[in-house]
This record gives sequence, structure tokens and C-alpha cells, in this order.
Amino acid sequence: MPLDKFRRSLAGEAPPEGASPALAALWHQGRGDWQAAHEAVMSDGSKEAAWVHAHLHRVEGDESNAAYWYNRAGQPHCQEPLDSEWADLVITLMPG
Repeated sequence: MPLDKFRRSLAGEAPPEGASPALAALWHQGRGDWQAAHEAVMSDGSKEAAWVHAHLHRVEGDESNAAYWYNRAGQPHCQEPLDSEWADLVITLMPG
């Protein structure tokens, strides 16, 4: 699914069918629902979920907590604008 199609899916009522918890979290965050995004990754122990979790704590303004989750994800602490990181995560985590 290309990024533009994922963005269009934000007008829907639910994340795209078959979305991983990390991708579902990005969908919720794309709609401005930080809490639902955070809940989507809280129970997933994958590195991908940890990476999105880090992004969410950057959105929240908690860089210390973000650093912890970037470390858990094995990713460098992102310094890019939040919207750029969101798009990069979507592109990276989309299947296919």
C-alpha cells in the first residue's frame, strides 16, 4: 500500500485490514488520536512497535521516554520533523 493510499485510509473508520499493531498505531496517530495509537503498541513486544512507541513519545514531547523506546527498537533517536518520521515509519512498516 503506497503512502498516499495509507493517508486516504485515515478517512475510514478503522485501520487497514491486516495492519500490524505498529501500523495501526501510526494510523491512529495520523488521525490525531495519540491515546489509541499508544494503546495499539503497548501490548506488542516487537521492535517495530517499540519504534512507533518511541515516535509517539516524541509527539508527546517526552524525549527521555522516546530514547528508551528507540533503544528497545534498536533504532537511532530520530531528529527529523515528526511528520517526516511518521511518513518514513509508515513506508518502512507497510507490508509488500
